[in-house]
Amino acid sequence: MSAFAPALAQDQLKQSPEQSSFTLKVTSDLVLTNVVVRDKKTGDIVHGLTSKDFTVLENGKPQSIASFDFESVDQAAPLNEATISGSSGKSLFNAKTGVAKPEELRNHRLIVLFFDLTSMQPEDIERSVEAARDYINKQMAPADLVSVVSLDTNLSLDQDFTQNKQLLLNAVNNYDPGAGQGFQPGATSTTNQVEDTTAFTADESEYNDLNTDRELFAISSIAKSLAYINEKKSMLYFSGGIQRDGIENQASLRSAINSAVRSNLSIYSVDTRGLQAISPLGDASTGSLRGTSSYNGAGLQNNMDSNYNTQEVMATLSSDTGGKAFFDSNDFSPAFERVQRDTSAYYVIGFRSTDTRKDGRYRRLTIKVNRPDVKLEYRPGYYAPADFLHSNREDRERQLEDELASDLPATDVAVYLQALYFRTDETHYFVPVSLVVPGSQIPFVKGGDKDKATLDIIGEVKEASGRSIGQARQTVKLSIDQAQQVRQKNVQYSTGFTLPIGKYHLKFVVRENETGRMGSFEADIQVPDQRRIPLKMSSVVLASQMIPAPKNSDNPLDRDGQQLVPNLPHVFRQDQHLYFLYEVYAPSHVGTASSDPKAAKEAEKNPKAPVKVLTSIEFLKDGAKSFETPLVEASSVNVPNRDAVAFQFDVPLNGLKPGLYTCQVNVIDDAGGSFSFPRTAVLIREPAPAPTTPAAPAQGGTPTPSSPGN
Repeated sequence: MSAFAPALAQDQLKQSPEQSSFTLKVTSDLVLTNVVVRDKKTGDIVHGLTSKDFTVLENGKPQSIASFDFESVDQAAPLNEATISGSSGKSLFNAKTGVAKPEELRNHRLIVLFFDLTSMQPEDIERSVEAARDYINKQMAPADLVSVVSLDTNLSLDQDFTQNKQLLLNAVNNYDPGAGQGFQPGATSTTNQVEDTTAFTADESEYNDLNTDRELFAISSIAKSLAYINEKKSMLYFSGGIQRDGIENQASLRSAINSAVRSNLSIYSVDTRGLQAISPLGDASTGSLRGTSSYNGAGLQNNMDSNYNTQEVMATLSSDTGGKAFFDSNDFSPAFERVQRDTSAYYVIGFRSTDTRKDGRYRRLTIKVNRPDVKLEYRPGYYAPADFLHSNREDRERQLEDELASDLPATDVAVYLQALYFRTDETHYFVPVSLVVPGSQIPFVKGGDKDKATLDIIGEVKEASGRSIGQARQTVKLSIDQAQQVRQKNVQYSTGFTLPIGKYHLKFVVRENETGRMGSFEADIQVPDQRRIPLKMSSVVLASQMIPAPKNSDNPLDRDGQQLVPNLPHVFRQDQHLYFLYEVYAPSHVGTASSDPKAAKEAEKNPKAPVKVLTSIEFLKDGAKSFETPLVEASSVNVPNRDAVAFQFDVPLNGLKPGLYTCQVNVIDDAGGSFSFPRTAVLIREPAPAPTTPAAPAQGGTPTPSSPGN
């Protein structure tokens, strides 16, 4: 893959005039928290309280209660089995039998059984599955709506919310005890998980970080998919521990907690390893240790630290979302009992924070009630939403990656893309990719006599099977003379990939870093197989702009020290020059069509034998020829490393009238008796009113000539 400097494009994309329209935007900043009120002496739920009995403080400041409700499973109305799925078509939980209305879910428990198979040993899976069976058969109440989710090679919904015990049993019984063996946690420099046969322990922290991110992203995805359900949700998270290295996974952990809190989801973590006997020598899965660590306490301390580290993330997930963690016990039934107890009856209090800053900081909640004989259970706080300016580098990078992986397009910033192809050998092609963003979409900031802006660009090429085979990532800094009127022009970015013959899916995401708005463009591209085609050609590049090419570049768009900037919409002005570039590959040598077989064979084997390729370009309007370039004949290969004849034309447009033309490229391989006549549409406009000075280059790039309307 190769990348090139961004450029200010010619006025390729017509800027739409501003239209007067009315847009209504509604944002909801309602913070919901569940409060369980119990009698101090008996532990019974206290009923009959009203909003006037409660006081809500955020960071010590009183908040006005905007919504108040009491829910109790004793008041749950029976649901029709065909409509109990509390799912939405836009969420992870896709209903197959219908969608329950919000009022139908009132007073019901919504419980997610999440099995993290990637972190569990076979015996851990067996214990967790057996505990789930016991709950379904013995403890599940009529008010319980349960769904089953698992994380193996991917995140899977195995059963949507249902009261049908048989469907739930079918889901949990399908788990293979050997399913998690492909994602075992790696060893670190502070653990005794590998046999000490060398002078050091291999550190696999980066491998663990990736696994941890994957597990936390799964929790975040589940939480986001449940955000549309107002009732309190509970997740029983069965895991064999999550390894975290310092602050490496802090952004992922914070994202998972934020998603859960905003979705009113409490996480109850269950360590499926149960009660463990930690010894200085480790367990039977590792070899014996060398040195004195087994005798001086260092080995035991390392094993205890490792066990604690894997439980710390689970404990944080539970405490920060209002749940509870269950460790060091082979009996998992108390976890189910605690979920039922915490969600049997509770008050739902909503308020809108008086602190309107979107700084992403943690805000501590204090809830009081005007009765001294009760005790309250509620989550201790939440993270405020963070706008783009207050997000950190990890969050911003994760936003780009999430958008790249999203099935839905980002449309806040208009993005246009074009992919071409040039052959490098018989089975591989270089695919130049050009992105254009209208200048009106970019909020430039004045800095001295310059307009400045920063764009983040990320892209990916996938095979038809979905496997990623190429990526692009760059931060582009723009610094433009204010006289350039950049808001009336377009910013163009170029990169490229070398790909084998086949079908691919290409997606790019662009984000402007002033407000964080993003736009995306994706397309399916075909890298052609031209091995059996008589006349082999590249794409025809149309351009109205050139920039200095990098030194020692093998980019097919570079010719004589200049690089063509492709014009995506094929829109030009009369005061511009239209540049053409295309290549003909493996042209037939003169004499290969001879009637003498011996002479034809010798001509074919001689790489220096002359060729005869004829080409011209015609402009057609209303079916009549308006202009044609002189016929050009090539007698030799001028790009030997690609066995290609490259043609480049410079056509002044001042002789053509404004209007829409059909441009036909005529290519004839006279020696081989083959030909091709590709066509494309070209729009020519009237000249711009007045010229402007050249634009300054993007930081780290090369100077880019500019003209009015850019």
